[in-house]
Amino acid sequence: QVQLGESGGGLVEAGGSLRLSCVASGSILSINTMAWYRQPPGKQRELVAGITSGGSTNYADSVKGRFTISRDNAKNTVYLQMNSLKPEDTADYYCNADIQYLSSWGIRRRSDAWGQGTQVTVSS
Repeated sequence: QVQLGESGGGLVEAGGSLRLSCVASGSILSINTMAWYRQPPGKQRELVAGITSGGSTNYADSVKGRFTISRDNAKNTVYLQMNSLKPEDTADYYCNADIQYLSSWGIRRRSDAWGQGTQVTVSS
């Protein structure tokens, strides 16, 4: 099995910054795409940013120029640096990863894994 654990959320004033981290753990063989999603209160979950194992990135238009996604493949970790935060960035942020791992039976399996979420609140 694999797990994703997020950290770094919190309360920040508009214009401030936060850095989210997400660590994948388990019998990991490889991780393809890693991504951050968010779900604002009362709204649907949306993609914020994604990054491939080779480092190619994509961003939602609403965060381009303000957020930066990066990853450390040696640490199975993905980061989201969020600058110039706005009240509309308030949401629960979730880490997602496409992971190949070794099951307890020694079989290669693939998981579309999700973290438990971390709350980001931006005050005006």
